Amino acid sequence: MVLTAAALHASWNALVKGGEDKVLMTILVATFAAAVAALAIPFLEMPAARSFPYIIASVLIHVVYFALVGSAYRVGDMGQTYPLMRGTAPFIVALVSAFAMGESLSVAAWAGVALISFGILAMVTERHDGSRRGVYIALTNAAVIASYTLTDGAGARLSGSPAAYASWVFMLTGIPLGCWVLVRSRPAFAELVRTRWRIGLIGGMATVLSYSLVLWAMTRAPVAVVAALRETAILFGTAIAGFVLKERLGVVRIAGACLIGLGAIALRIA
Repeated sequence: MVLTAAALHASWNALVKGGEDKVLMTILVATFAAAVAALAIPFLEMPAARSFPYIIASVLIHVVYFALVGSAYRVGDMGQTYPLMRGTAPFIVALVSAFAMGESLSVAAWAGVALISFGILAMVTERHDGSRRGVYIALTNAAVIASYTLTDGAGARLSGSPAAYASWVFMLTGIPLGCWVLVRSRPAFAELVRTRWRIGLIGGMATVLSYSLVLWAMTRAPVAVVAALRETAILFGTAIAGFVLKERLGVVRIAGACLIGLGAIALRIA
C-alpha cells in the first residue's frame, strides 16, 4: 500500500513540474484534491473529536507545504528538488518519533531509514546546475513534510478513520489556497481550470488516495518506518524525471536509487 502511495505521489508531483506555472498548477491539484475529499466525506465516518486539533494543525502545515512545492519546482528541476524534499524528512521523522514519541525501531529499521535517506541525498550530488534557491526551498519543505508526517501520524491514530482524517485535511486545505488564488490570480487560474481540469482531477485524486494509504499504514506500523518506505517515491520520481521530463540520469543518481532499494528491503524485513 505504501509503495502504491509512493507511485501516486511522484506522479502528481510530475504533473505539477510539467505545468507552465508551477504555483498555480500546485494549487489546481490541491483544489481538485479538496473537491475529491469533499465528495468522499459523506460516505465516511466522522473522525473522532479528539483528532480535530491535529486536523487543523495539519491544514496549516499543508498550506505551507503546497506553497513550497510550487516555489521549488518554479526555480529548480524535479530531479534535484524532489529528492531533497522527500529524502531529508525521514531522518527528522525517525529522530523525533524515536526520542519524542517513544517509538522503538529495530536495527534493521534504522538501517533502512539511513539507506533510504543517504540514497536520496546521494542522488542530488550528481549535478549542481539547479538553482541554489530551489535547494533552500526544498530543504525547508523537508522540515514541513516531517512536521505534517508526525502530526498526521498521531492524528490518524486518534481519528479512528485514517481515510476520513485525510479527507478532512485535504478539503480544509483547499479553502485557504482557493481563496488566495481567487484574490491574486483569478483570470489565470480560471483559464488553467478550463484547459487543464483533467490533469487537476487526476492529480487531486492521486494526492488524496496516496496520503490516505500512508495514514492507514501509520495506524499499522511505526511512523518513521512508513515515512521512510514512502520515500521510495523517489524511484518513481527519478524514472519520470528521466524518461518523461527528459532530465539527465547519471551514475551517482542511479547508485542513490540502488541504496533506496536496499533500504526498502531492510524495512520490509525489519
